[in-house]
Amino acid sequence: MSNESNNAPQDQVEEVVTPEVVADEASLMDELTHANFRIEELEQQLAETQAALTERKDVEMRAAAETQNIRTRAAKDVEQARKFALEKFVNELLPVIDNMERALQGTDPENESTKAIYEGVELTMKGFLTSVEKFGVTQVNPQGDAFNPEHHQAIGMQPSAEFPANTVMMVMQKGYLLNERLLRPAMVMVSQGGNSVDVEA
Repeated sequence: MSNESNNAPQDQVEEVVTPEVVADEASLMDELTHANFRIEELEQQLAETQAALTERKDVEMRAAAETQNIRTRAAKDVEQARKFALEKFVNELLPVIDNMERALQGTDPENESTKAIYEGVELTMKGFLTSVEKFGVTQVNPQGDAFNPEHHQAIGMQPSAEFPANTVMMVMQKGYLLNERLLRPAMVMVSQGGNSVDVEA
């Protein structure tokens, strides 16, 4: 009897404690579930923020690259403008140089009556060419050079035993470059080479 009476209160105590533990576990589960939802929400916000940050960095990098491209293009345009600002002016001077060359061709340095004129025009032309060379103007005088369609304009072709084929045999008008850009091609006559034909006996 005494054993039965001793066991009875223990069963009652267990019955009283069990509902509290279950309630605590349910409360703990609710907190964990809520915490998991909160973690998922924060992770989603973090992912969205990182995506926005990556997009912003990409936009900034593109803007920086575009700015650099604009600066490079502007610097190149300024350099081109500086180099070729004299192009129209130099083109106006070319006929003057041509006329001086014609004057030299029309006078004889050996003839006493024209020797002084020849020397004066020659000296003037040399000084003139030296002056324009300081601004990047160079003369194209391809006598005896291989024909170059980028700098020469062929007026015609003639057979020649003296010059190999595709060689400039005569310059009718000299060409000019401004800072390596062609202002005017040289007008030339091009050799076809020797016109000898082997005849079989």
